[in-house]
Amino acid sequence: MSETTQTSTHGVILTDVAAGKVRTLLDQEGRDDLRLRVAVQPGGCSGLIYQLYFDERLLDGDAVKDYDGVEVVVDQMSVPYLEGSTIDFADTIEKQGFTIDNPNAGSSCACGGSFA
Repeated sequence: MSETTQTSTHGVILTDVAAGKVRTLLDQEGRDDLRLRVAVQPGGCSGLIYQLYFDERLLDGDAVKDYDGVEVVVDQMSVPYLEGSTIDFADTIEKQGFTIDNPNAGSSCACGGSFA
């Protein structure tokens, strides 16, 4: 059996506020074996949609970056689309949830969940 090596990193930035929210969610789950996975997949009204979820797996080619104990994982196909993106967490009367500010998005839809 061959071992999987995760040596590559990525340019996705996780703000301190978002990292704190991730830690809170992981504490609520009682899990310390989960990572925040960020990916793009075909779909949505603009062509690509963001995927943001907890994952216990590390796959071949995954790029990993640690933010003070919170690991952010990006699959190798998504790295170019997400390079330089910032993940933040908004908690206002108008909006609550994780946001992704992606400088690579040429256009995005009104809902903010899809881009091209």
